[in-house]
Amino acid sequence: MQRQLMLLLVPLAVFGQELTERQPLRLSLKQAVEIALAPEGNARIQLAEEAMRQSRARSAQARAALLPNVDGQASYQSQTRNLAAMGIRFNLPFPGVAVPTFVGPFSTFDARLSATQSVFDFSSIRRFQASRAGIEGAKAEAANVREQIAAQVARLYYTALAAQAHWEAVKADVELSETIERLAVNRRNACVGTGIEVTRAQVQLANDRQRLVVADNQRRQARLELLRGMSMSLDTEVELTDSLSYVPVEETDLKEAAERALAERADLKAQETRERAARLNYSAVKFERLPSVAGFADYGSIGTGLGSSLPTRTYGVAVRVPLFDGGRRDARRQESLSELRQEAIRTADLKDQIELEIRLALDSLRSAEEQLKVAREGLELAEREAAQARRRYEAGVAGTLEPADAQARLARARDNQIAALLAYNLARISLAQAMGSVDRAIQ
Repeated sequence: MQRQLMLLLVPLAVFGQELTERQPLRLSLKQAVEIALAPEGNARIQLAEEAMRQSRARSAQARAALLPNVDGQASYQSQTRNLAAMGIRFNLPFPGVAVPTFVGPFSTFDARLSATQSVFDFSSIRRFQASRAGIEGAKAEAANVREQIAAQVARLYYTALAAQAHWEAVKADVELSETIERLAVNRRNACVGTGIEVTRAQVQLANDRQRLVVADNQRRQARLELLRGMSMSLDTEVELTDSLSYVPVEETDLKEAAERALAERADLKAQETRERAARLNYSAVKFERLPSVAGFADYGSIGTGLGSSLPTRTYGVAVRVPLFDGGRRDARRQESLSELRQEAIRTADLKDQIELEIRLALDSLRSAEEQLKVAREGLELAEREAAQARRRYEAGVAGTLEPADAQARLARARDNQIAALLAYNLARISLAQAMGSVDRAIQ
């Protein structure tokens, strides 16, 4: 008996577990952005992290030119030599005495440590400083990528909210059409209505059901786009917990918004850092004309074998003075100067682009606020008209044409309000992105 009870409970437990696993993920806008910005989330964030690692590796390579370089070497050789082939000949005046031209074999053992250290090389110092600027630029670029992804996910979230609100509005229209269709059938059965009224109500119901199918498809597509933007599995079921509502924006003018953007935009910081790195690289190429000083030393033991080796050493200072290299330095200087000018042009162009984005975002925000105000008034009037038309139809003083027309205007008013709310929230995100403060807008 106990075994039979366990066999019955196991399928129930598995079924309960499946129901738990299938429960949708409750997702707010803040949570959606946090998931998208996770280190293992969006591919662009992972690429930005790899770019930072590359910048650190390049900086370590540039720093190596300023640090000691130590090598160790051990060798053992067994040699024979033809002295005549080397131009070494001995003509002794003693008869019967001759120096052989072929010597060997003889052995040589040498174990040695050698080191070099840059004492003064201003060009290498500048290159190291440029590499450090490259790390700062990579960090700023990673912050810019995070800002772009946050703005993108916020737009996708609001688009999904709008699709959800549109689906709910169309669903309410279907319910209203079903109610009117039932009233028309009841009126016809009671011999106070006509068949054309029933047909008209059924046509309206069919149209609303078709709109519901389209709205449901748009809602699913919007959620799939959101999941893709978050780098989540497309099979994930989500439940959006925020609502498409009006969130007031702090009053700001063009001058204040531009000042905040110039101080906070991550892409501008990254571009300014790239310009500074290009300037340091140009300085490094210019300073290649200066003399450089390096110290060198080696210490080791050399002899015919390990037991007969004697310690020897060498140390000194070398001064390198560039004289002529066929014009390569001048060509590199012209190339680096051109790169510096390009980065300066990009910086100025980005500042102009930022001003344009702020102007467009402010205009879009003001326009969306006006649209929302008009849409709210239109929705109130449409709801009032629809209620009056329904009461008139229920009272038998109007046909189905009047509530159908009122319902169509109500549906259009709902769509206008949803579109206005979506436009307002998208403009709010665009303004925040233009000023470099998407995180604050999402919070």
